[in-house]
Amino acid sequence: MNPPESAHPARWWHPMQDGRIQCDLCPRDCKLHEGQRGACFVRRMEGGRMVLTTYGRSSGFCVDPIEKKPLNHFFPGSAVLSFGTAGCNLACKFCQNWDISKSRDMDRLMEAATPERIARAAAELGCKSVAFTYNDPVIFAEYAIDTAVACHARGIQTVAVTAGYMHPEPAEAFYAAMDAANVDLKGFTNDFYVKYCAGQLQPVLDTLIHLKRHTHTWFEITTLLIPGLNDSDGEIHTLVDWVGKELGPDVPLHFTAFHPDWKMRDLPPTPAATLARARTLAREAGLHYVYTGNIHDAEGGTTFCPGCAKPLIVRDWYEIPEYRLGEDGCCPVCGSPVAGRFGPFGRPFGARRLPVSLAAGA
Repeated sequence: MNPPESAHPARWWHPMQDGRIQCDLCPRDCKLHEGQRGACFVRRMEGGRMVLTTYGRSSGFCVDPIEKKPLNHFFPGSAVLSFGTAGCNLACKFCQNWDISKSRDMDRLMEAATPERIARAAAELGCKSVAFTYNDPVIFAEYAIDTAVACHARGIQTVAVTAGYMHPEPAEAFYAAMDAANVDLKGFTNDFYVKYCAGQLQPVLDTLIHLKRHTHTWFEITTLLIPGLNDSDGEIHTLVDWVGKELGPDVPLHFTAFHPDWKMRDLPPTPAATLARARTLAREAGLHYVYTGNIHDAEGGTTFCPGCAKPLIVRDWYEIPEYRLGEDGCCPVCGSPVAGRFGPFGRPFGARRLPVSLAAGA
């Protein structure tokens, strides 16, 4: 039997003079009547207050390689316990996880698990971290933050895989609880965000600047390149120049391949040559760590030393056949530091994806 909807008290809202409430979590600023849900579908007005209906409820748990998030500079080779809930505060026509993020079917929320149960499971499963992923954790921020607190109490790291679409005040509380994040920068024009995501570009840029200047959260950026929509040389130049200027050359950037899905099945998959070209442009602009994803490209998955250009972490999909980086995160050849979070490298988790159940003892 699926767990029932929750009515967990939500943060980041205020009452309005006309009797409605306004959600202050993300730039949508949803204004709700009694019983009405926000655009994310999981935040609702109930009894004159805002509640989160998915607190403690998951669409499922899996143990993944950390590289799948993708995070290439956050304890490479480690295992991460991944889970999500349902709903999203954007409406991307090209969503690759649409069956979860676009779902309004609460029956998809198959498992109930308290923050403490999740932290305990991560430790029992030998996971270095817990990832809030599959759908955007911004919309279940209260659940994610409480889970992060429970994880930290057990020495477990926390990871947010997010579009970064939120207001500054909740972003401060949210990222203070996250050890790492991968932020999905969906394009680099506001027109693209408006037309294909039903959002705005600037709040995402503000989140990235906040991460760089005001947090200790390690973060990487992913941009899905869609043929003819956001893959022009001009847009890529603008994107990588902004990253270099505002965030610095050490923030890893992942260019990933689009596959036709959801409401955008009429476009072809991204050619490998497009990703290779984007990677070249980013490296020519001075970015140190640029990767390709969703295709088989060993060079595009390899971490090279920013000093001597020697390959330090060789990746083949989610496998790591060669690892030469020292525990101190420095190149053994020239001593140059590699940006990221590193430690002892043992047997890598590999490309496995292991579904697990937390129902017992939840």
